[in-house]
Amino acid sequence: MKTLDRTTETGVKMLQNYIGGRWVPSTGETQPVINPATGETVSHVPLSTAEDVAAAVQAAQQAFAGWKDVPPIDRARYMFALRDRLVEHRDELARLVTIEHGKTLADAQGSVQRAIENVEVAAGIPSLMMGYGLRNGAGTNIDEEAVRRPLGVFAAVAPFNFPMMVPFWFMPYAITTGNTFIVKPSEQDPGSMARVFELIDEIGFPPGVVNLVNGARGTVDALLDHPQIRGISFVGSTAVARYIYARAAANGKRVQAAGGAKNVMVVMPDADLDKTIPNIINSAFGSSGQRCLAGSIVVPVGPVREELRQRLVEAIGQIKVGNGLDEGVTMGPVISETARDRIVQAIENGRQEGAELVTGGHAVQPEEGGYFVEPTLFDNVRPEMQLAQTEIFGPVLAMIPVESLDAAIDVIDGSPYGNAASIFTEHGGWAREFQTRLDVGNVGINIGVAAPMAYFPFGGARDSFFGTQHGQGRDAIDFFTDRQVVITRWFGGESGAHW
Repeated sequence: MKTLDRTTETGVKMLQNYIGGRWVPSTGETQPVINPATGETVSHVPLSTAEDVAAAVQAAQQAFAGWKDVPPIDRARYMFALRDRLVEHRDELARLVTIEHGKTLADAQGSVQRAIENVEVAAGIPSLMMGYGLRNGAGTNIDEEAVRRPLGVFAAVAPFNFPMMVPFWFMPYAITTGNTFIVKPSEQDPGSMARVFELIDEIGFPPGVVNLVNGARGTVDALLDHPQIRGISFVGSTAVARYIYARAAANGKRVQAAGGAKNVMVVMPDADLDKTIPNIINSAFGSSGQRCLAGSIVVPVGPVREELRQRLVEAIGQIKVGNGLDEGVTMGPVISETARDRIVQAIENGRQEGAELVTGGHAVQPEEGGYFVEPTLFDNVRPEMQLAQTEIFGPVLAMIPVESLDAAIDVIDGSPYGNAASIFTEHGGWAREFQTRLDVGNVGINIGVAAPMAYFPFGGARDSFFGTQHGQGRDAIDFFTDRQVVITRWFGGESGAHW
């Protein structure tokens, strides 16, 4: 039975959990999933209980006993099948993301493609999981090797802003390395992952290898506290990332917890503004600023400030706000009414602090409903203001003018976050100095969004990440495996025994 076929008495879809290869209802309460472009209820999502989590862990633990011994090449073949299904349903999945999250269809399609790329990389697990060895490494006729081995049950707690992409930073690598997995999607937009699990069910993954448990904070706490879960992957705000890191680590789990950001884009006097402006606009206002890689501060250096400001205002004026499914729309709604009100309040706080509101700054209320905020630009922002220090997670860009590259780097260093920073320049020396002096996880040089590529790790620093191994790439293989050292000595080989 497909999860999306079950409906409430009003005909609205009722999502279910996927545990042990079966769709099962939760024992918990439910809440509506809202289309943020219209305010309409799309579905109802269960808020799973500790009992639901325990059932998923039990199924995953039982599956691990056999799955860990499946040859890596055979585990990889499930990725080949999943990749083909995802490609076949790419447009459908993107549309689900847009309906529940609000981002434009083009943005949603890009995020689905990033998910597919992680599946493609994980399909190379027979090579990625190789260990290493040394003959006579521990002495004469004593060989030593290190082999990777899976650990057991892992889980991921996904954010609302990339409901389709972020689970794939973790899930393909966990299961191809021989672990079993539980996904807890955001309760605000769980539909795309529900559809992914329908495809997984059709492929016929062994029961319990991959599981889906819907829910909110209570569900997450149950995952953090369950003794058989070996590790947790998380993406979200810094406050929650810190909480998850502390609680999971206290319970003896591996943790990779990505937090918030306040990413800075530095524009040097020699920047090519024809190419820089579109990059800044996409970075700041793409996905309505609801990205951990969104550029939320622009720092013009020296004389470039006036022209940059003028051209940013012109470009912002060309942004078309509306339903992400509509043709020509370049910025959709924010995720919820609560988010809209919080962003508008942050804008008002910026005005009260003395920043200059250049354009935007208001909520938009279309006739069809929905939660929209105008793309907003502030100037004359000071580094100590909340506009510069607090993650707004909305379509708000703050301009902090400075007179030197050193001062621009000081702005970045003065933030508690360390997710990403970018510089726009044609000067190699400036670019190199910028890269080498920063304590951030992702650096862009003439790039507005340092996009996470599946074969490289995606990582922040400082208050943007808690843990040691990041998602994707080689870090993912390290996180989901342990190295077992084997030292071998055969006495018959020393004596040349005959029989």
